Amino acid sequence: MKRCILIGIVLLVSVSLNAQLRWNSRYQAYIDQYKDLAIAEMLKYDIPASITLAQGLLESGAGMSELATKGNNHFGIKCHDWQGATMRHDDDEEQECFRKYRDVYESYEDHSRFLSRQPRYRSLFHLKRTDYKGWARGLKRCGYATSPTYAKQLIGIIELYKLHQYDKAKKYDKFMVDRSAVKDADTGLNLHPIHIYNKNYYLKARPGDTFKSIAKEVGISYKKLAKYNERDKNDRLIPGEIIYLKKKQKKAEKTYKKRPHRVKAGESMYSIAQYYGIRLSSLYKMNHLSPDYSIEVGDLLRVR
Repeated sequence: MKRCILIGIVLLVSVSLNAQLRWNSRYQAYIDQYKDLAIAEMLKYDIPASITLAQGLLESGAGMSELATKGNNHFGIKCHDWQGATMRHDDDEEQECFRKYRDVYESYEDHSRFLSRQPRYRSLFHLKRTDYKGWARGLKRCGYATSPTYAKQLIGIIELYKLHQYDKAKKYDKFMVDRSAVKDADTGLNLHPIHIYNKNYYLKARPGDTFKSIAKEVGISYKKLAKYNERDKNDRLIPGEIIYLKKKQKKAEKTYKKRPHRVKAGESMYSIAQYYGIRLSSLYKMNHLSPDYSIEVGDLLRVR
């Protein structure tokens, strides 16, 4: 009977892990938003970016946990020897004390300091930066988490989302790191999720958004933001429309090299350019069209 119970427990754990490790867009959005911050921390403290991202994903539920949304705590670090702000949260025991941060940047920075300054994690820094499996198992062995499957969960996340590619990075996008230090209180709104497409960053407009409000959140000039999107700075934004945060590319991604776009009802040259993350002028030029040309449903347009 004990053998049957043990097998049942193992199967249950296995099923649970498999269910959790299915790819989902929320995890990918988190990675897009914080990978540069994880790389910046790696280059500063020598902690693999893959480990930092996997821990952030797991500990914060991809930024959706109560600790993350109310306290910017993405790594579940408790109050031990902490002099800053705190919050209470049920964990191993009820209403335990956890660290509370001003922004996500401070949470990532404190996570790096926490690991690098704690004697019990010292052995991990003798491992190669690319040894994410050794780091994952070492974190479990050194007592970072109580879950018996903690190392397997980290490794599973890293391999599913190919986070180990960032462990070889030698540079990062400062724009995204600076944005992590933007506080919700600065804007009065929850920050927009950032996505990556065609070597650019973008977000989707919400009701009430303007170029000014978005520019304040992302920390760039609203005139530049409007220019990147080939719009007037005073244009009204429609909820759900794509707003790029850098100058768009001249061509679509490589996968569209031999795949022309067939115009659908309601589309315009501008909406097509935004969809593929390319400049409107480049779309006209690729198709040998003048700016006054009116496209029709069924037209085929080169996008690369």
